[in-house]
Amino acid sequence: MRNLPFLKPSLVTLESYSEYINLIDKNQVYSNFGPLNTLFERRILDRLFDGGGTVCTVGNATLGLILAISAVKRPSGRYAVMPSFTFAATALAAKWCGLEPYFVDIRADDFCMDTTILAGVLDELEDEVGAVVPYAAFGVGLDLTPYRELAESGVPVVIDAAASAGTRVGNSGFGTNFPGLIVFSLHATKAFGIGEGGLVYSGSPPLVDAVRRASNFGFSSDRECVTDGLNAKLSEYGAAIGLATLDVFTDKMEARWRVREMYIDQFKVAGMFDDGWAVQKVDGVVPCQFMTALCPDSGNGAEYVSRLAQANIDARTYFSPACHQQGNFIGAPRTSMAVTENVSRRVVSLPLWEGMTRNEVDRVIAGLVGE
Repeated sequence: MRNLPFLKPSLVTLESYSEYINLIDKNQVYSNFGPLNTLFERRILDRLFDGGGTVCTVGNATLGLILAISAVKRPSGRYAVMPSFTFAATALAAKWCGLEPYFVDIRADDFCMDTTILAGVLDELEDEVGAVVPYAAFGVGLDLTPYRELAESGVPVVIDAAASAGTRVGNSGFGTNFPGLIVFSLHATKAFGIGEGGLVYSGSPPLVDAVRRASNFGFSSDRECVTDGLNAKLSEYGAAIGLATLDVFTDKMEARWRVREMYIDQFKVAGMFDDGWAVQKVDGVVPCQFMTALCPDSGNGAEYVSRLAQANIDARTYFSPACHQQGNFIGAPRTSMAVTENVSRRVVSLPLWEGMTRNEVDRVIAGLVGE
């Protein structure tokens, strides 16, 4: 039986972005916030954020996180308060900014940081909080209300929304006009994939201006280095692919959402929810990167990944181990990790891509239930 891959990235083809490449050849501008990058940023604002706020492209989302945290962190701060159930880049970015990760447990339904526990941590740490760095788990439309209140009260907030580019909650794009900073990934494995790249967004233009300056060696308009910086710019070629992706992104997002709905339907048909399986609570419409599920509490996600492998189906366990269980962060301070460790033990990340058929979803379900 042929192998069923975990991901099947589907970036736009040369034919679809050749007109933009021709413009690069004509302009002979290849980087440094060129005309295609400017156009891409403007269209991103219109399409993903309803025209509100400001956005800056970056070479990748990890650089975006580093620049965003650096731009807003308290000078006297010691900790970046974040969930442990996230990709290592979140914690690594904090360390690159001179902050120590302080891990907070998550909610069991949407796998995002538990804001009730967070409130207690903020009261305890007070001015030692350098920044709060929530993670919008797997692109979910994280409720930003408590983080908006934190940002407006003067607590620096940077949202890691790596997989959320295109997420919509109600009638709005996720994060529209948020007063802190939000970082999105445009990596090839994301629904909005251009190969490599990222976005830093805020409803506060001065914050994005600071990120843009820092992403270009800290240069002022006179090309004088006036602040710490590095080279994090997106090339015009990345912007060209981004523009072509925007042209078809609605179809890409809808196709992925249909596959997620097929999974939900087949979980029900197979009686898996009655047997203790669960899926992530999702508000809004998410540009699904893969399908996230929790196996029954008596099981272990890694065991199901092995079972699927025997059926030539590739799956993963994002995020297991969680950050606080990884060698580079194992000594970091934390709250109780009871929910994080339960979710991390049970998580199974299932194949999902545009064009995935019901027969292929059925094959995954059969592999999970042992048929």
